[in-house]
Amino acid sequence: MLDAEYLKKLEDYIRSGDLAFDFENGDEERRGRILDFLERIMDLAELADQTATRLIFKDGYLEMLSGVSAQK
Repeated sequence: MLDAEYLKKLEDYIRSGDLAFDFENGDEERRGRILDFLERIMDLAELADQTATRLIFKDGYLEMLSGVSAQK
């Protein structure tokens, strides 16, 4: 489920300017799909941030209660 290679390809696609090029040179349907895709990525990033924060603070809270460091 965790595919770091796909994330790298997606990052490269965005950083290279290829996504912007595809948007600027795409038809209306393509532009709409790109914007929908970017919106989903932003929603997913927000969810990932919330999840990471919850997991990190959960471990920190458990450490504080027990006085023992959580091992990862």
